[in-house]
This record gives sequence, structure tokens and C-alpha cells, in this order.
Amino acid sequence: MKNSFDDTYFMKKAFQEAEVAFEKGEIPVGAVIVIENRIIARAHNLTETLNDVTAHAEMQAITAAANFLGGKYLQNCTLYVTLEPCQMCAGALYWSQISNIVFGARDEQRGCINLKTKLHPKTKMRGGIMADKSSELLKRFFIEKRSLN
Repeated sequence: MKNSFDDTYFMKKAFQEAEVAFEKGEIPVGAVIVIENRIIARAHNLTETLNDVTAHAEMQAITAAANFLGGKYLQNCTLYVTLEPCQMCAGALYWSQISNIVFGARDEQRGCINLKTKLHPKTKMRGGIMADKSSELLKRFFIEKRSLN
């Protein structure tokens, strides 16, 4: 029997968060953190809403998951995020000791891969899950934003 709780299932949940961000006028990035096939944190970008450059989806999710677990380490957890983490978020994920990062679209300019940001030695990262859909939502957001200006 196929496990219905696979990477695509959880990335769809992160994508729903990205859609919420889009509707709020935030850059549409969404994230969920999962432990044992259970979502313990849901988040999306809130940089405009909170007037805070650090209010990325990953940062919001890290805080929510740590509060849920009652501790700062996210061992045995997986972050699903619609866009490759930036350097700041990758640094926070390093300190959280998260076990897995699964992302959708690459961020060729600001992403942690091209910037060679170190992750925790025990963290595994893979990308490309729903990459096209995540990328399309980001492109649509910026096209609409430019047409309003």
C-alpha cells in the first residue's frame, strides 16, 4: 500500500500556505514542518504584514515548531518549503538541527545552494518537489506587482 503522506502531499500543504501569502500581498512562499507524518507548524511569508525582513516562511515555521515541541531543536523533523531557503533561513535551520529540508523551486540568486551556506552536518536537503507550480506562483506574483506600479 502506498504511503499517502509523501513529499508531494506535504509540499501541497506548504503550497497552500504560499497561496495565503499571495492573497495577503506577501511574496508567496509557504512552509510546513512535519514530524512522524504530522504537521506541527504551518507558515508563510509575513515580511510586509509584520514590517520585518526576518519574517520569512521558514523562520515563522521554525518558531512555531519549536513552540509546539517545547524545545529549540527540530531533530527528526522535515521542513517543506516552496522556495529554496535563503542564507538567513538556512542559518536558522542549521542552528535548529532540522533533519530534512525539502524545497520546491530553486532560488538561483539568493538561495543557500549557490551561496554555499552550510547546513547542519546531519541535515539532508533535496529539491524540485512541485518546483514548476511554486515557480509559477512566484512569477505571477511579481508580474502582478509590477503591473500595479
